[in-house]
Amino acid sequence: MAEFQVPIGPQHPALKEPISLRMTLDGEVIKDADLKLGYNHRGIEKLAEERNYIQNLYLTERICGICSNSHAMCYCQGVEKLMELEPARRGLFIRTLVAELERIHSHLLWLGIAGHEAGFDTFFMYTWRDREVVMDLLEIISGNRVHYSINTFGGARRDIDDLQKQKILDGMEVLRNRTNYYLNIGVTEPTFIARLSGVGKLTKEQAVSLCAVGPTLRASGVPRDVRKDDPYAVYAELPFEVCTADSCDVLGRAVVRIKELIESYKMCEYLVKNLPVGEIKVKAPRRVKENEVISRYEAPRGENMHYIKSNGTDKPERLKVRAPTLANYAATIEMLKHGFVADIPLIFAAIDPCICCAERSVTLIDSKTGEEKRMFFSQLRKWSIEYYTKKPKLTGVTWPF
Repeated sequence: MAEFQVPIGPQHPALKEPISLRMTLDGEVIKDADLKLGYNHRGIEKLAEERNYIQNLYLTERICGICSNSHAMCYCQGVEKLMELEPARRGLFIRTLVAELERIHSHLLWLGIAGHEAGFDTFFMYTWRDREVVMDLLEIISGNRVHYSINTFGGARRDIDDLQKQKILDGMEVLRNRTNYYLNIGVTEPTFIARLSGVGKLTKEQAVSLCAVGPTLRASGVPRDVRKDDPYAVYAELPFEVCTADSCDVLGRAVVRIKELIESYKMCEYLVKNLPVGEIKVKAPRRVKENEVISRYEAPRGENMHYIKSNGTDKPERLKVRAPTLANYAATIEMLKHGFVADIPLIFAAIDPCICCAERSVTLIDSKTGEEKRMFFSQLRKWSIEYYTKKPKLTGVTWPF
């Protein structure tokens, strides 16, 4: 049978965000795959250079809607290194608590999507119902369900009282009981196992060589987690295990996330019960000495990295974000190969992709010389107007309205 190419995206009913997939098929079998990026330019990194460090706290939090705390906390601790600032210990406990609550909400969201893509909509309804428990807790702590704005230089913006502590402990107990049920489904439900098992294979060697991160890497048997390997906040004090699986497929990625939910419940309880007394933040300087730093953070999707360069003013000279979704793209291409067309949504969803996390700026590359050129937003707008002005207009088309 002759091979042929099938485009999926950048606009497609199965995609919630714009990305272009090009599949080379032999019948129903995927022989090769390619990803084309750049459909979601927002210019956040360039905007960060025009705003001061405090304003950028709110900007970085809006890189992603699901793991907003991941970017804000990663950026915040990077700037604190530049400031040579030691945050308040109670503030670090509160930061870590919000980070783990966000991991819970993100993993429950992913499990629901995995159930939906596998045709198991009952599982989707269960997990998204339970996600409301943790979303309510985040609202009780921060006042918000999406952008919590809990981070500030030197600690946390909001404190936690005894009533909030008890609500968090009660919520963790409810979620633990339900998650044990999901873990049982993940290892015993025959239709669920049959649909996920063997799909999107990624061996341990491939995962390491392609620099996969997060649950995608750990589901291939590699126990790598920034919280253990390079502890930040108070993770060095927390009793938790790095969760792995050895099935190297989508089922393993589901099992890893369910196991991580149970570990997060333990961490949240530990943080609440051992919350130290004292101030939640210390005073931070407005200006930052000239230097550069890389901040690492284990986001729900994997390792998140922020490179920050200061120039002695109240604004950063450069902010560069490497989101976990971008790190997992190379592994995604390998997972798609030799699979079936019907597996594409399931395999792609298995990395928990966030396109707006991965695409924040634009770089032009000359196809002849290979030269790179950064483009300002005003230049991009001018170029796009010129491009569409010169583009031939459609004639003889009758619109239905």
